This record gives sequence, C-alpha cells and structure tokens, in this order.
Amino acid sequence: MPKDAPLHITFCGHATLLIEIDGVRLLTDPLLRSHLLHLKRIKPVPEPSHFQSLDAILISHQHRDHLDLPSLAMFGKGMRLIIPGGMGDLLRKHGFTNIEELVPGETRLVHGVHILSTQARHAGSRLPFGPQIECLGFLIQGSAIVYFAGDTDLFPEMAHLAGGIDVALLPVWGWGPTLGPGHMDPLRAARSLQLLQPRLAIPIHWGTFYPIGFNLLKPGFLKDPPHAFQRHSARLAPDVRVQIIQPGGSFSFTRK
Repeated sequence: MPKDAPLHITFCGHATLLIEIDGVRLLTDPLLRSHLLHLKRIKPVPEPSHFQSLDAILISHQHRDHLDLPSLAMFGKGMRLIIPGGMGDLLRKHGFTNIEELVPGETRLVHGVHILSTQARHAGSRLPFGPQIECLGFLIQGSAIVYFAGDTDLFPEMAHLAGGIDVALLPVWGWGPTLGPGHMDPLRAARSLQLLQPRLAIPIHWGTFYPIGFNLLKPGFLKDPPHAFQRHSARLAPDVRVQIIQPGGSFSFTRK
C-alpha cells in the first residue's frame, strides 16, 4: 500500500484482521485454518498470498482461537510477534524466535507506527495446563488511530483510551450459542462506544467459526450479532458510525 494511502482493514474472520497503515502491514490473532478442534470455518480460508510482506503480527492472548500455532507457522518462525508478557516461553518452545512481550502501557515501534499495548478483561489461560497470563488489546497509532480490542469484556478503563480513536475493532460475539465471561455481546460492545468515543466502529469476532453441525441446527444465528450491535449503537452512541464488514471483506478509512 502506498505511504499516503488511507487506512485499509481486511476482516479475515474471527479476530484476524489485516491492518494496512502508513505502508505498514499488521496482522492480528491469525486463525487461518478450516477447522480448529470442534469448530468448522464456514467462510473460505484466505489465500496465504494475501499476507505477503507482513511487518508484524499482534497476538492478544493465548486462547487457541487467537493463538493458533499452525497459522503462525505459515509466516515463518522468524516473523516479528508482539505478544502479552508470559507467552514467550510457549512460542520459543515451538521454534519462534522474534518475540516481543509487552504488559499494558508498553509501546513498540513498527516502521514509524506506534503499537501501544492496552488492558483487556478476559481470562488468559491456555487449556488444559497453560499458565494464566494477562490479555491485551492494542492501540495502533499512525496517521490514523486504530483500537484492536482483542477479546474482552466491557471495563471502565476503556474511557482512558478515548480522545482520537478513528476506528475501533470490537468483538461482539464468539463462535457458539452463548458467551462465557470475559466477552462483549452486542449490547455491551455498543456501551463500550460511550467510553471509547471512536469515529467509526467495526464489529469483529462473529460469523466465521461454528461448532460442527451448529449451523445446520440454527442457520444464520451467528450472523445477527453485528446487526444487533449496529442497532444498539444507533441508540447509545449515535455519533459513532458502524461499518459491518463481512468476513473476507475490506474497508478503507480516510480521516475527514
């Protein structure tokens, strides 16, 4: 992408997004397989060629639908990985070498783009025996400012991030019929807009992976959360524009 091109975001499904900003290409929480344990992908797997020339991968936490080792291995063991503190031992055990561990409030620079790690409210253990580690979101700061929330519930400190966010990438559901603790549903995600005050919000973490057979029992069930989020947002945060991107789709943002 040319240096002066607008911010370009591709929603690859679940929490995987390709964020292109100021000539820098960042990928979040890559999950690029057709199956994961009992989950089946209902959208096509993106072509690997789509992710050439990445500058870094951001990992929000170590749950298997966000830290998928086979997907990471597609990019080579030397890919720059920016991750929560405490996750490095697991990745080094599997041969990854270019690892930067952050705690909330720390910053890294990727070719002129600042990556600020932020708090997230989500349980961070990796079953069955993985240690509990802190989960992260990321504030990506270049000519535009993007907030990638990772996987999180609503928390009051989101208000500390307000003041200049152009695009908020917010989880609005998951992969099953119910949500456990540490997640935002469409209503809670809409309430987060009152704290974050972004110019634009894009719902993520929906409509990509289903438990095997679930889509036959309840076809379309996991397609409603982004639309419910849009309805709640219109009522609770009418000044925030909501842009729904289907998994596999893209969106370009220019600050006006």
